[in-house]
Amino acid sequence: MASNTFSDFKLASELPAWSKLQAIYDAKSKSLNVKDEFAKDSKRFEKWSKTFKNYDGSEILFDFSKNLVDDEVLAALLELAKEAKVAELRDAMFNGEHINFTEDRAVYHVALRNRANKVMKVDGKDVAPEVDSVLQHMKEFSEQVRSGEWKGYTGKKITDVVNIGIGGSDLGPVMVTEALKHYSGVLKAHFVSNIDGTHIAETLKICDPETTLFLIASKTFTTAETITNATSAKNWFLSKTGGDAKNIAKHFVALSTNAEEVAKFGIDTRNMFGFESWVGGRYSVWSAIGLSVALYIGFDNFEAFLKGAEAVDKHFVETPLEDNIPLLGGLLSVWYNNFYGAQTHLVAPFDQYLHRFPAYLQQLSMESNGKSVTRGDVFTNYTTGPILFGEPATNAQHSFFQLVHQGTKVIPSDFILAAQSHNPIENNLHQKMLASNFFAQAEALMVGKDEEQVKSEGATGGLVPHKVFSGNRPTTSILAQKITPAALGALIVYYEHLTFTEGAIWNINSFDQWGVELGKVLAKVIGKELEGSDDVKAHDASTNGLINQFKSWL
Repeated sequence: MASNTFSDFKLASELPAWSKLQAIYDAKSKSLNVKDEFAKDSKRFEKWSKTFKNYDGSEILFDFSKNLVDDEVLAALLELAKEAKVAELRDAMFNGEHINFTEDRAVYHVALRNRANKVMKVDGKDVAPEVDSVLQHMKEFSEQVRSGEWKGYTGKKITDVVNIGIGGSDLGPVMVTEALKHYSGVLKAHFVSNIDGTHIAETLKICDPETTLFLIASKTFTTAETITNATSAKNWFLSKTGGDAKNIAKHFVALSTNAEEVAKFGIDTRNMFGFESWVGGRYSVWSAIGLSVALYIGFDNFEAFLKGAEAVDKHFVETPLEDNIPLLGGLLSVWYNNFYGAQTHLVAPFDQYLHRFPAYLQQLSMESNGKSVTRGDVFTNYTTGPILFGEPATNAQHSFFQLVHQGTKVIPSDFILAAQSHNPIENNLHQKMLASNFFAQAEALMVGKDEEQVKSEGATGGLVPHKVFSGNRPTTSILAQKITPAALGALIVYYEHLTFTEGAIWNINSFDQWGVELGKVLAKVIGKELEGSDDVKAHDASTNGLINQFKSWL
């Protein structure tokens, strides 16, 4: 195993600030009421809200004022960040150190959005020129395809792009293309990730082999699900085009670093877009994996997306802890997770374009911080990653918001809204209705409704408790001016560094994912067993029974 620079970091629960926070929670949790805090401090909103100014001058307002915190809590949380050496680990990441010690890798996705082209080194080598070279390749290729200069094997323009990947090679691009759909118009984008044959079959039904470009996204070009789907796409293409393998070069592109496997597949290695081992899958949308995004929205918009991300990186590195927006978000998550016992975190975008944003954040958060062993190689004695979930509001208000308002669990919630809609129809009527719900939900969760109010509204008898809302339920409101490429880049990186902060406090490695591997290993064994006709007996009784029933029905 690689040397672990941070192995001497303590369990979070051993830090003095942790004990101080526990004492504060024990003393205040039943009396700390956000509505009362607003009554006591007329400047609470100004004090607890932070405005991020993006590189293009646009702004995003992060309102933390409706959270279950006061000055004493904040001071102790900042103390915890210092004792957990969050800033030191952050600086190590930005300096290209191998902070992913279990895989002996740097964690350097921040270098992918280094549009200032400053020197950023890994193992003594400046990676900025290579990153820029890949981006220039992406620019040249995307502009050729979008302009029609790049043509299919029959001379027709490309009209559809199919990205075949899995995990971060799918979740990032599909989320970003949906979020920035307003900026599209030249090409249609499709995404295939599920090994279920239905996914590739239904996608191919609506594609024309003469005008479809396939992007095969796999760093090693050996990912079983991706290569199986890619092979099915290639077989479909050949069956529709006369079987001439030379035509593959005009319709298949590789997002990979394995030139040998790419060539073996039939893809021209000149149409291969690489990225380094220090790019984790869930952080790869900024890399060549984002080629589908560049094709869909145009390279200029993709670069604005990168620059918005870069601006938050700059903020995270340069801003003092007490005003550091992602760090504050991460500290609040630790406060709820480890002291209030909150097991979940809700992200509800009040924006239809962001309907895949919570799914993207699920991988970012839960694959990063779903760990139970510290950098000191011991099991934690505290909980780590929360279960992140969400759906776009306002529809979500008619499903799980009931639990958020009147359930028995504390569910810290983030609400996201853009003031300006890309579709201001009916003189902005829709946007104003949307915004009214955004503001009202956060206010209602804070103020609630007591028994006296319920009775004053005419409720009597046993109906009264059913209409009582406890309130004092924490929310963070994030208000952007507009969801532009730059704003989306900034929002994603806010959550990246929030997740980083959580992991640093918990002293876990947020950048490996060993938990993904076991099921894959067992699946390979079972896959071979499914080929034979004999009954399977090598597993537990339940697995044996299920496999044998499946084989009999197949």
